[in-house]
Amino acid sequence: MGKNFSVGIEVFRHPSIKLSSFTLEDIIENHIEMAFDLTSKFKPFEYWQEYLKYGYYPFYLETNKEGFLIRVNETINTTIEHDLSYIFNIEPKFTIKLKQLVGLICASKPYELNISKLAQKIEINRNTLYQYIYYLNRGKVLNILHYKAKGDNIFSKPAKLYLANTNLNYAYCSNIEIGTIREGFFVNQLNNYFALHKNKSFFNESLLASKIGDFLVDEQYIFEIGGKNKSFKHIKDISNSYVVADDIEIGFGNKIPLWLFGFLY
Repeated sequence: MGKNFSVGIEVFRHPSIKLSSFTLEDIIENHIEMAFDLTSKFKPFEYWQEYLKYGYYPFYLETNKEGFLIRVNETINTTIEHDLSYIFNIEPKFTIKLKQLVGLICASKPYELNISKLAQKIEINRNTLYQYIYYLNRGKVLNILHYKAKGDNIFSKPAKLYLANTNLNYAYCSNIEIGTIREGFFVNQLNNYFALHKNKSFFNESLLASKIGDFLVDEQYIFEIGGKNKSFKHIKDISNSYVVADDIEIGFGNKIPLWLFGFLY
């Protein structure tokens, strides 16, 4: 199992716990049985919030929580100032704009993304903004979603942008939007799953934004993300559609617990 899951903290502290990963199809078809089995071994919400805030990076175990968020900022700054600057030949005076972009995306809800306003706020043109988004995606600082596959065209407008993992939201944002956190976790887990199983790390056409529901996965599954009371209202007539709900340990029918997607790798 990948360490990028709420129970990962528990596994670090109690290495006797052995858990397997599952395929996306496993979770879709057998999520009820899986949830009953897993919750007999641990309590998924005991460390869920702690993971979302502090558990993604291994240096969580080396520092306190305040120091962890400082370390996250330092890691991203190093990625931008050194790695991306060197790889993409970015002049040092422009790296601050990439940092500004990370902060602005953190503060924006994915479905309210306005490319023109983002470009205006950091005083660059749209094509340069698309380049910066591409750079941050390649540096695993951002996840990009389109409404349909765009190949490797860096000048295509993204439908949604997320920070690469939820720890970055807590490191960069003073006000946290729970809907963004939920979607960001789902996107992170699916992206890592497809990168591992289908070698699709950038511009991943297996995970797309959807105008019906929130996400289209593998061109066949529609997922809508929400809290425990999220209904099927918007996707009730869509085949292969599922609600992925936070704050529930065990789902039913086509309603799947969000935490289960942490077992994809």
